Amino acid sequence: MSEELSTRIQLAARPVGWPSHDDFRVETVALEDLKPGEVRVRNAFVSVDPYMRGRMNDVRSYVAPYALGETIAGGAIGHVTASASDDVPVGAIVQHQHGWSDTVQADASTFRVVPDVPGLPLSLRLHILGMTGLTAYVGLTAIAGMKPGDTVFISGAAGAVGTAAGQIARLLGAGRVIGSAGSAEKVALLTEKYGYDAAFNYKDGDVRDQLAAAAPDGIDVFFDNVGGDHLEAALEAFNDGGRAALCGAIVGYNTTDRVAGPDNMANIITRGLTLQGFTLAAYLHLSPEFQEKMTAWFAAGEIAYDETIVDGIENTIDAFLDMMRGANTGKMLVRI
Repeated sequence: MSEELSTRIQLAARPVGWPSHDDFRVETVALEDLKPGEVRVRNAFVSVDPYMRGRMNDVRSYVAPYALGETIAGGAIGHVTASASDDVPVGAIVQHQHGWSDTVQADASTFRVVPDVPGLPLSLRLHILGMTGLTAYVGLTAIAGMKPGDTVFISGAAGAVGTAAGQIARLLGAGRVIGSAGSAEKVALLTEKYGYDAAFNYKDGDVRDQLAAAAPDGIDVFFDNVGGDHLEAALEAFNDGGRAALCGAIVGYNTTDRVAGPDNMANIITRGLTLQGFTLAAYLHLSPEFQEKMTAWFAAGEIAYDETIVDGIENTIDAFLDMMRGANTGKMLVRI
């Protein structure tokens, strides 16, 4: 038996409504000796993401729900501290989906070695240069078919996906980029740092009215992370032939009641709109294309980012709960 310990966070109960600490369990265990082909990784950063809330429910979805008593799976990056694999040596930097733990041990095939680029923080591979950025790119290009000159509206624009989507839309030639956020500070950040042409605080009034004021000539593309009243507002603002990439619906993640549907669904017919939901697994073949573009943009200094970092694996639950309440700007991460 190894002397090294691993602290991990497991799902103890399925949340009803808003999750609480009672829905999780923190466990510290001694790691077994390495088996042939296994590696041990000390995580540097662990990701907390909105989609994780959906996996805590035992319902049909695009991916299996988390099992009770198992560690919360998700993105993480760290360094290999011990190896019984010829393919993944000690010292390598690896990404993986083993999730909420400070140290993880598993077969080498479940880790992906990534290069150590001087000056590039490891954390960026969990958001703007990783799945978060790829999600934004896929939604705008493969799903919504954004064209130069389009007016683009992004809901939840100050989050990790939203800040990426706004910048990518601008770099791909959008004529106007509009975002919604949940505070005056975040609204200012969107226009002053992330290149949004206009932004509004959805808490200040009716979203439909605020979007109409921000986009008097209508919108062509909607990248939705929120759902609910934001989707309804977009349906009202769409020009003929508008396209929506439906990425998330955070407005309903923690409610115990059914979220009311938009009252203007007929606009889909009369304006010839296209609304398509998506998850990233079906579009991973676009990763090389995205990496080429994003690496060039980043190297040219055209990409900004924000991180909200919480220190310590024991504070991962708090980081997750804060993220669900919108306390983060940009990507929420736990630093080990």
